[in-house]
Amino acid sequence: MQQLNDFLSLIDSYIGSAGWFPFALLGVGLFFTIYLKFPQIRYFGFAFKVVRGKFDRAGDQGDTSHFQALTTALSGTVGTGNIAGVALAVHLGGPAALFWMVVTAAIGMCTKFVEVTLSHKYREVAEDGTMAGGPMYYMKNKLNMKWLAVVFAVATVLSSFGTGNMPQINSISSALKSTFAIEPWMTGAVLSLILAFVIIGGIKRIASVTEKLVPAMAIVYFLGCFSVILANLGNLIPSITSIFTSLFTTTAATGGFLGATIMYAFNVGVGRGLFSNEAGQGSAPIAHASAKGHEPVSEGMVAILEPFIDTIIICSITGLTLLSSGVWQEKHLNDFAVTDMSILAGHDYTDDNKAGRVALKEHLSGENPLPVFDGMLQVENGKITSNVTVIHARSLAEDITVNEYFGGGPLTGEVAISNGKPVDGRISFYGKSLIHSVPLTAIAFTKGWFGEYGQYIVSIGILLFAFSTAISWSYYGDRAMTFLWGSGSVKYYRIVYVAGFFIAAIADTTIIWTVAAIAIAVMTLPNLLGIFLLRKDMKSTIADYWKGMKEEYPDEKTPE
Repeated sequence: MQQLNDFLSLIDSYIGSAGWFPFALLGVGLFFTIYLKFPQIRYFGFAFKVVRGKFDRAGDQGDTSHFQALTTALSGTVGTGNIAGVALAVHLGGPAALFWMVVTAAIGMCTKFVEVTLSHKYREVAEDGTMAGGPMYYMKNKLNMKWLAVVFAVATVLSSFGTGNMPQINSISSALKSTFAIEPWMTGAVLSLILAFVIIGGIKRIASVTEKLVPAMAIVYFLGCFSVILANLGNLIPSITSIFTSLFTTTAATGGFLGATIMYAFNVGVGRGLFSNEAGQGSAPIAHASAKGHEPVSEGMVAILEPFIDTIIICSITGLTLLSSGVWQEKHLNDFAVTDMSILAGHDYTDDNKAGRVALKEHLSGENPLPVFDGMLQVENGKITSNVTVIHARSLAEDITVNEYFGGGPLTGEVAISNGKPVDGRISFYGKSLIHSVPLTAIAFTKGWFGEYGQYIVSIGILLFAFSTAISWSYYGDRAMTFLWGSGSVKYYRIVYVAGFFIAAIADTTIIWTVAAIAIAVMTLPNLLGIFLLRKDMKSTIADYWKGMKEEYPDEKTPE
């Protein structure tokens, strides 16, 4: 398993995690922001009128309303990125990562506007009578680049598993296990059946579910967040200040956190921002293409609201919850994930003095790697007696207990270690270290007015958020399959999608996040190329829209 994760990480290092990827993503968004004169600001208020259906016509073609398209797309983006992804960003990059998540969203509002408008403009009616749209259709119908459309569609199918399927159920099962002690396979089995029931009904059933689910889950989650923020109100201003003070300096080491460089925080923030709102990935346009409407630009305006709600509001509130509670820099008892572990040779490293922190930080960043342990690790009654240092979740682990196979008691004997990692994944390590993803957010929620009950809000939130994401992404994959092999292929895709949903409930978390990162990058790049090539088409489409608005609604004040 570790070898597989290392291989996937190597692939990701050349695309999604490469230094050029955030600049490509933000660069295209910045280009359109300037080229179209900041539409995310000028059209923001007007977008609410469109969502309310003020300019709809009775005969508009489509399967869903503007609001249903918005909630379906939001349910596809509001998921683990908002709960687990923000916690992972803070864990890796510190407070500065939150700033770059918000910047990514602000620029992404324009990117969403462009990709949704073009996808709605060049949509088609599928064999079964439903609307079929997305970047693959403007690539085929306008750019005459069917090969690029095929690449995007294949990437969408893969990404439906790597973004909308596997990380979502894995986060749900992890949350329910830690909070309610429900075994992951049970969670996977029950939710797989519910998922199958919903997605078989197609976009109309999906939309009817998401338009009720999204507002409800947002209210529940906000209550939990503000219970923590208000309970720790004295930490709020310092938390906000830390976001900006760490922007242009290395994020300081504090508690168990060993610090983060400016560039690392930037890369993490942009990457997590994209995973959260998916601006530029080309996924949301598939949902918006189903919306009833005669003007593509109007649907593009609806899409402007998505990154704002998803990242600027929800992710920011999650980030302030984590920072104000202080849990992001504290070590907590947890089961160690092998992929997050590194066993160093020697016991001379410590995080309670500057020299130790610097050495450990440089090791984690790859600047000055420390020697890792190889050989047989000696353990007596669960305690390591060999001269080693255990790193877990980018922190120095403490109070470690090594347990026997299948949840047995403390181990006495030897554990084979290769290149700093246990060879036998059935041996479990338990102790204190930093944590990330859903468990970190769950602990943060216990620091509010609800006390220990706060963790249940996270479990319920991740269940609703992540499950709704899985529902929406099944539709994205559905439309990609329709493009590639016709409507008849959809039923086979749904079977595999549901099966993958169950399997991922019991898979390794770190590997799933790595797969998701690769899938996002492979899907994003063709879409960014496509919308850039259609920049003049986009500009003329907007001009035609405002011209039509003046003729049809002469008394309407427009922000053209």
